[in-house]
Amino acid sequence: MLNVRFCKFIPALLLIGCILVSGCASTPAPEKSSFSVDESGILSLSCAPVTVTEEPIFSNGTYTKSRIILHTENGDVVTYLAAPPEPKAVIVYAPGAGETLVGHEERMVRFASAGYAFLFVDTRGNGGETPGLPFGQQMIRQDYEKFSKGTMPQYYLSICDLVSSKELLDSRFHVPAYAMGSSNGGRYAAVAAGVDPGFAGYIGISTSDWGLYNAMIREGVSEDPVQFAASIEPGTYLKKISPRPVWIFHAEKDPVIPFDDGKQFFENAQEPRQFVVFSGDHGINPDVDQKIIGQWAQIYASRG
Repeated sequence: MLNVRFCKFIPALLLIGCILVSGCASTPAPEKSSFSVDESGILSLSCAPVTVTEEPIFSNGTYTKSRIILHTENGDVVTYLAAPPEPKAVIVYAPGAGETLVGHEERMVRFASAGYAFLFVDTRGNGGETPGLPFGQQMIRQDYEKFSKGTMPQYYLSICDLVSSKELLDSRFHVPAYAMGSSNGGRYAAVAAGVDPGFAGYIGISTSDWGLYNAMIREGVSEDPVQFAASIEPGTYLKKISPRPVWIFHAEKDPVIPFDDGKQFFENAQEPRQFVVFSGDHGINPDVDQKIIGQWAQIYASRG
């Protein structure tokens, strides 16, 4: 079965900025993103550089918050960053289906106040500010058609968005960057961490495989459709993340993605890995925040 679920402004002296992730430029780079998928369904991506427009929103002595638009070859992607002056690590966060920035305002402040930058990436088609199709049958069908023609599927573009976000934060802070996501977002984040070894690790919350690959195998489907299905399954990439850490968080009473599915997903990971049960039901919550911050307090205790 396919499991799909699916303030105050600072003074105008802080100007809107425009930069290129891989260097300075006033217009988008002409390169095109490209992909390849091997026989095992492992995706390789070459993501074109993006230009960035940043609008400061808020600043105090503890953190700054800004709205950052990634101008990509296939449309604009909206992100929001909350960051202390010198973060110890950064999070590139992919939200679950229908999750908007509003539900993460306190979270961003919580992480920034603890010394960690938090970048909320509004996934294509997730119902926020970034256009696109939501994950579902229509998107899968259109993405497979693009895959068959060798053009970039939206799913792969969303992975490039996470990679480009990491590169932006790398150029700014030079600290470890983690791919993190909740529910559907945890699936995108797992693929991104597997595709790009530049991520320091992966954190998945209330997530699992999509189930598309296994469904096709049961139905006797083969060749290109199965290869494409494998390329978008997060479980395909968990082993590739090692020796970088994998943390999976799941609530026992999750009503959307069953606890056992989360455990089965976790079994794809290699050491170092950790499965953490948290209080709640489905999706990231303050208990997950505190568990992550508590672990990182030990890992990054020696940093400033």
